[in-house]
Parts: sequence; C-alpha cells; structure tokens
Amino acid sequence: MTMNKQQFLTRADLKVETLEVWLEHQWLIPDQTSTEITFSDTDVARAHLIHDLTSDFGVNDEGIDVILHLVDQLHGMRRAFEQLQRDVQKS
Repeated sequence: MTMNKQQFLTRADLKVETLEVWLEHQWLIPDQTSTEITFSDTDVARAHLIHDLTSDFGVNDEGIDVILHLVDQLHGMRRAFEQLQRDVQKS
C-alpha cells in the first residue's frame, strides 16, 4: 500500500520534525515524483524499527546508520538467494 506523507506520519506515529531528520539521514527513502513523495508499508516497518532502536535500545545515530546498512544488506542477500533458487528450479 502506498500512502502520502500525512498518512505515513499517522501510521508510523511520527512527528514531522522527526521524519525530516530521518529523511535527511536517508534512513527512509520514499518514492518521489515531481509533485509528491509516497511511502510504503515497508517504510512504516522501517520507521518502527528506527524508533525501537533509538527509544528502547538507546542506539545513537551512527549505530542506526550501521544497523540499517546491515539490514539492507541482509534483505539484498535474501532477494539474491530467492532469485538463485528460482534460476536453479528452471534448469
């Protein structure tokens, strides 16, 4: 599901200021057109992860950068393995 900025803020339970900081850090990278930005359910999940890491675990900004980079790598590897599995099944 895609949503506009206000819908995202509501679903992610974020303040505008917090979102602006997270966008500046590129912790969230929403889809963008010439007229608006849109967010996905994945962005909401990522926002909840960032919130949990900062609020519940006290992770600082540098730690968030590292953790999100590792999560992105993990998801990339998962997609690569899924593609490899499909390719092997075709042969």
